[in-house]
Amino acid sequence: MVYPAQKGSTPRADHLAAARSGDKSAFGLLVEPHRRELLTHCYRMLGSFQDAEDQVQETLLRAWRRLDTYEGRASFRAWLYKIATNACLDALRQRSRRALPPDLRNASDPGEPILPPVLDPIWLEPFPDDLLAPSAANPEARYEAHESITLAFMTALQRLPPRQRSVLLFCDVLDWPANDVAGLLETTVPTVNSMLYRARSSISKNYTLQNRRDYRLAREKERTGELLRRYVQAWETADIDALVALLKEDAAFPMPPLPLWYRGRSAIRAFVSAVILSGEASGRWSLHPLKANGQPAYAWYQRDDSSGRYQAYAIQVLTIQDGLLSDVTTFGYPQLFPHFGLSLEIAA
Repeated sequence: MVYPAQKGSTPRADHLAAARSGDKSAFGLLVEPHRRELLTHCYRMLGSFQDAEDQVQETLLRAWRRLDTYEGRASFRAWLYKIATNACLDALRQRSRRALPPDLRNASDPGEPILPPVLDPIWLEPFPDDLLAPSAANPEARYEAHESITLAFMTALQRLPPRQRSVLLFCDVLDWPANDVAGLLETTVPTVNSMLYRARSSISKNYTLQNRRDYRLAREKERTGELLRRYVQAWETADIDALVALLKEDAAFPMPPLPLWYRGRSAIRAFVSAVILSGEASGRWSLHPLKANGQPAYAWYQRDDSSGRYQAYAIQVLTIQDGLLSDVTTFGYPQLFPHFGLSLEIAA
């Protein structure tokens, strides 16, 4: 049997020899086929798109410097994964886990002042589906590629200790056997199995069967198309009643990097009315569909009244449950727009 860690990644001998002699173009031919899956892996490990990009660059730098140490006993792909995982583990020793506001504090009171944004690197960030690596896992893998970047899964994943996180990703997302994972992490198979057991136990408490059901139903576009059409229309026409009607009674409304979040229709209505859709708000927002975290998502643009053009504002990821919106997470990171293939400014 050929295991996932061993498949399809034997480097061409001429490319390897040229790269070892200092040919950066040949090195690029070796590593570029693996860049997207390394980015996806680093994102799952770190919870941040920007950090993931940094660690992919660190991975490639380390691989370039250590190319002479690649002996061919493992696949080139597995060798790169080992470097990437170690780079992520090194980074995680120096920073807090990524989370969303509901993980860190109680729901906010819309009558209280709005807290300033927390700009420290503590927030989970969205990930573009278009950059997700194609799944090479076997059908027996516990989690499919898109499911394993949903906000619910990522939030549960970030609660795991880093090495448990890596074991769960290799075994249950990438579908690698325990002996391959043990070799990659330079530990024993019993240790891998023990970490996997603890990781699965923790994930099962924080990522439920309902989360999985919500994800799968939301992937059935014919069930969500009308809901999403009405959602966009409500925001763009500033119809608060129509918007609130699309929310579950206990819907959540987080907005990182703001540390606050609101729970329930009444609180969300009060906040939206007072802040996002205050005054003459029809036409203030322009929403454009995109793909993020395996979920319905939108790029939000805000109208600049002086120029009449729309400026990048936020990326919003939606969670649908039983035909209504159960979570609306708005990531206020306009700097991520180019990574989603989006312009920072559009015409009215």
